[in-house]
Amino acid sequence: MPIIDRIADYNDEMIQLRRDIHMHPELGFEEHRTAEIVAEKLKEWGIETHTGIAKTGVVGVIRGQGNGPGSIGLRADLDALPMQENATPPHRSVNDGKMHACGHDGHTAMLLSAARYLSETRNFDGVVNLIFQPAEEGPGGGKVMVEEGLFDKFPCDAVYGMHNFATIPKGVFGIGKGGFMAAADEVTVHIEGTGGHAALPHLAVDPVAIGVQVHTAFQTIMSRNVDPISTAVISVTMFHAGSASNVIPNTATLTASVRTLNQDVRDMIKQRMSDICDGLAAAYGATIKLDYEEGYPALINHPYETDRAVLAAKAVVGEGNVNAEQPPTMGSEDFAYMLEARPGAYILLGQGDENNVHQLHHSHYDFNDEILAIGASYWATLAEQELPLHKGDS
Repeated sequence: MPIIDRIADYNDEMIQLRRDIHMHPELGFEEHRTAEIVAEKLKEWGIETHTGIAKTGVVGVIRGQGNGPGSIGLRADLDALPMQENATPPHRSVNDGKMHACGHDGHTAMLLSAARYLSETRNFDGVVNLIFQPAEEGPGGGKVMVEEGLFDKFPCDAVYGMHNFATIPKGVFGIGKGGFMAAADEVTVHIEGTGGHAALPHLAVDPVAIGVQVHTAFQTIMSRNVDPISTAVISVTMFHAGSASNVIPNTATLTASVRTLNQDVRDMIKQRMSDICDGLAAAYGATIKLDYEEGYPALINHPYETDRAVLAAKAVVGEGNVNAEQPPTMGSEDFAYMLEARPGAYILLGQGDENNVHQLHHSHYDFNDEILAIGASYWATLAEQELPLHKGDS
């Protein structure tokens, strides 16, 4: 693999940095220590540094040798997850209930490594904006950054993101055009019936029986309303009702997760859920309230920028190690907000091998340090590819 030599030279230092971040995980909008490390490193390497963006976000700005107007954004995420690390590596989390179980520590280290190289060489014409984003795991730091005017303050012709993936072999890139990661919505159904004695069900309006009907009807949306060629998931994940075996309760509550790759499908599912709840309420004489909360939108890779990402990846790992038709995943990612604001693409970098079999968000997961230099070389190659120096530039 043609990893950039200069990046390989300081890879050991980047590994130590990654493991230090892993040991000290911080949750969304609380990444004060991590942001401070990022800012200190950028300043140490002579990079223009901006802090306090979306509370704990950092942006580094590197200007190339030429005077061209082009600009590119490269994004990494900073935050950890609110979960306990059960593995015992030497760099195990020292913060109880907090863990880098998604590899954001590695993402940060890869972009820092690329930043160091790009600052030393500046072998490009234009501006590279290094976007270190807080709060990807739920709070939506990407949305906050965009709403605060990220791309007004730091103009980007295109913006790119990257994520490690344990189900893809180590050193293999995967990407696809169009819907690549799902919108993630949360649905809560509140059912109010009439409680009573379990021996006298005819005198009650049973919210448990109605809740079962709600669950079953929701599943028919997938089988009878969504085009079989489209992709969507409806999972009812919680059902709470009752407190005694001989009492029909007054209320029941269901919670569901809805994942879609297409806005039209998303809108249709939302409407069908509403129709089902209204219909069942009328049929059973109950009151049903549907709370549908839209989360991250679907992540849509732009065609041209996807092709450019593929080209850079092939330059690093070779054509045989790049899957340009990677199937989409139903996981979600708030980089979607940045891709709504600017053209760009999101790529996956495989880290799976015999020592790295645990999936993202697993309590024994750890980032594979052997892909740090690969990811950093991809970032550097992409920047130089998209902002090429022309003859006569200096």
